[in-house]
Amino acid sequence: MNWKKGAIGLLFALASMGVAHADVGRNTYDRGDIKSPSDYWRSLANKGNVTAQMKLGQIYEEGDGVEKNLTQALKWYRKAAEQGNAEAQFNVGTMYDQGEGTAVDKEQALVWYKKAATQGHANAQYNLAVMYDTGEGIAENKAEAFVWYRKSAEQGDVDAQYNVGVMYDQGDGTTKDKSQAVDWYLKAADQGKVEAQYNLGIMYRDGEGVAKNGTEALSWFRKAAEQGDADAQYNIGAMYADGDGISQDDKQAIAWFLKAAGQNDVEAEYNLGVMFRDGEGIAKNPDQAVYWFERAAGHRYADAAYNLGIMYRDGDGVSADPNKALEWLRKAKSLGYKGGTDDGDDAAPDANGIPI
Repeated sequence: MNWKKGAIGLLFALASMGVAHADVGRNTYDRGDIKSPSDYWRSLANKGNVTAQMKLGQIYEEGDGVEKNLTQALKWYRKAAEQGNAEAQFNVGTMYDQGEGTAVDKEQALVWYKKAATQGHANAQYNLAVMYDTGEGIAENKAEAFVWYRKSAEQGDVDAQYNVGVMYDQGDGTTKDKSQAVDWYLKAADQGKVEAQYNLGIMYRDGEGVAKNGTEALSWFRKAAEQGDADAQYNIGAMYADGDGISQDDKQAIAWFLKAAGQNDVEAEYNLGVMFRDGEGIAKNPDQAVYWFERAAGHRYADAAYNLGIMYRDGDGVSADPNKALEWLRKAKSLGYKGGTDDGDDAAPDANGIPI
């Protein structure tokens, strides 16, 4: 995952400025000698006050009492950035990165992100990592990306924590270390990162970097599933269907497959077709079997098309129909079906080309 961070809302307090400076500026504004907040902040910004320069940049960025002007916003952010303000450096990097108030310039974005990142700005560290990760404005360098993701992750950035986990998991930019991957996924998962919760489910289910534990796997899959993750919903269904590390429960399997299928998960659609056809955990319902097989086949799932062909060939819960059988079996072939029946047996064709 390597989406970049955007500039966050800036917070200011007069206490962060020189007290006398602030009082003089505010008193002048209150007397009506200065007509607008932008004039008030400009009077201080022109004297080199960093906080005022930042505030003026924000005023122009948001159109707060003035016409929105990103070129002016960049101008004032840059003045603060050139005085070493990390937040301003990050904002300047973001504006060059996204082409706000200036032409897109990835090399300049890199320069300013690096300035802020070396001062410990977590979002700048993350964005710098993304640029090294994807080769934006600089040659792709996974090892350097890992260094900056980790710096950001150590400050608690959830996306960086997840990415560090992925890089340890895959050995991408660093030595593969599944136990380290688990540690970083846990940090991100505890902050609600759905992808990290899902990956922890996989790690506990398969015993990668941690002792195999079906109960823990189910717990993490469920956290991701409750956030709407279809893959997690499917995997919970599969665990219940197979009794994989937990007690086998077809009714629970169906319930979770239905959740995943509601999000067009093709494996869940196919499994529902099989369960309704065979009466696994629910009464046999050929109409529902056909419905779910057709859904899966519509998502280009070859096995579903094949099973529809067999149902129509054999009159299995539906009226036998050689034409429909042939149509679905040809569809299965066009989708790349190369197996036999769902029992693993190859089916020889009859005179009409329908496997028997």
